[in-house]
Amino acid sequence: VCLQAAFLLPVLTLLVRRGLQPNLEPWLQTPSALCVAPTRELITQIYLQALKFSHGTVVRSVVVYGGTSVVHQLQQLERGCHLLCGTPGRLLDVINRGRVSLSKVEFVILDEADRMLELGFEQDVRRILDSVPPREQRQTLMFSATFPTEIQKLAGDFLRADYLFVVVGRVGGACCDVRQSIERVGNFEKRERLLQLLGDFGLDRTLVFVETKRSADFLACLLCQSGFPTTSIHGDRQQREREEALSDFKSGRVSILVATSVAARGLDIDDVRHVVNYDLPGCVDDYVHRIGRTGRIGHCGSAVGFFDCGRDRDLARPLVRVLSDAGQDVPPWLEEEASGAVGTSFGGVGGTFTSRDVRRQGSGWMRPSSLHAMNSPPPPPAAAAAAAGGGGEEESWD
Repeated sequence: VCLQAAFLLPVLTLLVRRGLQPNLEPWLQTPSALCVAPTRELITQIYLQALKFSHGTVVRSVVVYGGTSVVHQLQQLERGCHLLCGTPGRLLDVINRGRVSLSKVEFVILDEADRMLELGFEQDVRRILDSVPPREQRQTLMFSATFPTEIQKLAGDFLRADYLFVVVGRVGGACCDVRQSIERVGNFEKRERLLQLLGDFGLDRTLVFVETKRSADFLACLLCQSGFPTTSIHGDRQQREREEALSDFKSGRVSILVATSVAARGLDIDDVRHVVNYDLPGCVDDYVHRIGRTGRIGHCGSAVGFFDCGRDRDLARPLVRVLSDAGQDVPPWLEEEASGAVGTSFGGVGGTFTSRDVRRQGSGWMRPSSLHAMNSPPPPPAAAAAAAGGGGEEESWD
């Protein structure tokens, strides 16, 4: 929520101050601001925050995403739209239907921008940005907790050459309020160890991450049969089922949510005390995002990862780096695994830790002058933001 306030409040404030002209053609909406995010859950959360922040103003926000009726969303658009929030696939759908024109967009927000590009949404994002005014005539804001070098270079196509790169904390680093522990657990020992942990956690709200959709449903059923109120969320569940699962978890009707990566990024769920990586992800950036669901807004949390030596060896070195940088204890056996891992690095499977502007690292990009940077509109603060004067159904990441 803090991150979303960082980009929503400045944009909404500017829209109100500048004044908004009524749209005389309800069948063709021309929003002034556009927000794009990779998942239904995240874009819905952004939309709800926009409603809260714009309450009592003339600003009208609309959200569009797949997995639900486009007819209802088109009806909402007809009532007016100043801030349009959406996932890439459904945004292109309403654009292609001729119901939205982005020709008057002044602000473009790309939340979890690196993930949209990494997961194959690059062409969709490019098509969307082709529909908005040139980058010199808009303000583009890109936000993420991780911004790998290769993604920064690609983002150069979307931003002004003199964009500002703002870092709060360490991009790619884990929150120090999360107590991390990595346990060496074989594949056939995971279930028993998970049951032990959940017994220790009691009724604390707990997120359990797995790598496959099938595993999510199977593990949720197993935990229910073992007496732990559990639900699951993944890309194959209907939108209604996903929303119901999140609602049950947030309201406390169930204390355990088993999820694939669809729930790992951006979602703000209050008072998640524990995160268990039943299956460690293939990329250390995903690990950082997963454990970031706890220890939020100054609260402490715990994150436990089950390390299968036969499966997760390539993750050993990046994990040692994450633990060390966060001041966490590194198990001696994990250091041994890391030293024995061949060909692994902090890029590729391990993910790229980037907290510096690549234009300052000899990448061949020209460093913008301080004067140009000062003349650019400052972006709102965020975990990481690259900003310049203005910037298919995919939603499942598993």
